[in-house]
Amino acid sequence: MSEAPEVSGAVANWARNITFSTTELHRPRSLDELRTLVAGSAHIRVLGSGHSFNRVADVDAGRSGALVSLASLPGGIEVDAEKRTVRVGGGVRYAELAAELHAHGLALPNMASLPHISVAGSVATGTHGSGVRNRSLAEAVRAVEILTADGETVTFARGEEGFEGAVVSLGALGVVLSLTLDTEPAFEVAQHVFGRLPLEGLDFTAVSSAAYSVSMFTKWRGPWFDQVWVKRRLPEPVDFPWAEPATQAQHPVPGMDAVHCTEQFGVPGPWHERLPHFRAGFMPSSGDELQSEYLLPREHATAALRALDAVSERIAPVLQVCEVRTVAADRQWLSPAYGRDTVAFHFTWVADTERVLPVVSLVEDRLRDFAPRPHWGKVFTAAPERIAERYPHAADFAALVRRLDPRGVFSNAFVRGVLPR
Repeated sequence: MSEAPEVSGAVANWARNITFSTTELHRPRSLDELRTLVAGSAHIRVLGSGHSFNRVADVDAGRSGALVSLASLPGGIEVDAEKRTVRVGGGVRYAELAAELHAHGLALPNMASLPHISVAGSVATGTHGSGVRNRSLAEAVRAVEILTADGETVTFARGEEGFEGAVVSLGALGVVLSLTLDTEPAFEVAQHVFGRLPLEGLDFTAVSSAAYSVSMFTKWRGPWFDQVWVKRRLPEPVDFPWAEPATQAQHPVPGMDAVHCTEQFGVPGPWHERLPHFRAGFMPSSGDELQSEYLLPREHATAALRALDAVSERIAPVLQVCEVRTVAADRQWLSPAYGRDTVAFHFTWVADTERVLPVVSLVEDRLRDFAPRPHWGKVFTAAPERIAERYPHAADFAALVRRLDPRGVFSNAFVRGVLPR
């Protein structure tokens, strides 16, 4: 997965549904070079792995701005095995971080479905894995180091004022130079895939808590989940009586080759080779897709499933697959899982914006009564003011932005739109 495809003189995101508002992607090779770039820019945004599906990472159209990648900066990963922490540079991806940690006998508690995405970008947008007791990826952060618009370096550590606003920051505070993460001893995971699971009579609490991580997939072509991916942390036993085990390797998206996916059939393996759905050495898909995700209080999971099932005939024609998983409540001000145990509905759509957007609006309408928070890096149509009102600390975050970036050098239309004035 490239950081951002350059197509016909333009810079695009991975899915190519967004062409950024500048044709130049800067790749500084030193901190001094980055400082010079920041100092000389009236407007700048940092692009991670290019895996966002909206303009959260874009510079403002019609405003002279710079788009920067940190992938070429040195000093990527520094492991402190004694303290069980790791300092991660702003351009590092989860795949390379995981391999380095595992070599030191350490692990992260969870990973997203893709190991190809950048750590800083994933954290900044509230990205998560799955598991009723597993919190978002941002919760592993114990310190964040930021280069501000005035060229100063500011560090926020856990427990300090403003820390919970500086982690999931949408890139609005400055350039994230590094994150320091908590780790734990390495562990093994075994992954099992099960077949059709009916919605009728579903005990969502029991199913979602059946293992360390559980993901349910549906194409919304019937009242059932087509696949359930159960990841058990050894020596935890497997106990999933609600569906039959799959007899051949599966890919969540129909028609895709399962060779891209992590090992199944209960074969034990290292945490970083089982917790993601996809292998680090393979492209998970071609990018011919759009994605949306909505996170809502977990107690509404069954009611939300019924609400979506009622309009499944509208969803299915533009859907590749929908994944339902859980996230434990966290403390980051702008995390979609802030303050509430969460169920997440993730939609991988066909790559047809004109057909998809009306269905996205329909999904949002069906989920409205459950106070959904859209994933910051996905496609959504909700009015910005409706999003901000679902975050109790939105005004606190806006004040933090004004304090660190009073001139709005790192802001953009997306960030301004979702924050209270």
